[in-house]
Amino acid sequence: QVQLVESGGGLVQAGGSLRLSCAASGRTFSNYAMGWLRQAPGKEREFVSAITWSGINTYYADSVKGRFTISRDNAKNTVYLQMNRLKSEDTAVYYCAADEGTSRIVTGIAKYWGQGTQVTVSS
Repeated sequence: QVQLVESGGGLVQAGGSLRLSCAASGRTFSNYAMGWLRQAPGKEREFVSAITWSGINTYYADSVKGRFTISRDNAKNTVYLQMNRLKSEDTAVYYCAADEGTSRIVTGIAKYWGQGTQVTVSS
């Protein structure tokens, strides 16, 4: 089992920045690809970003490319999502996810999930 706990969400004005963190515990963190998905009110959960276990390869949804950066610190069992130039359409609950590979994260069927953290961007 892998337990994931997100933090760092909040209320921010459009154009501002937030950094989300996801702390993992349980099985060896460095064995897992990690990622972020989000769900806005009335919408389906959508992929945001993913990173391989090594941190070498990263993936982004087109809607966040160039504004969001995913990273991980395997020594701290933590993955981050730096979100810059936030827009009102980024408002959502952001979920951390973990799986053996990134493909299951990208397609929204990851094995492990956090409880989510709310990000609200005011315009």
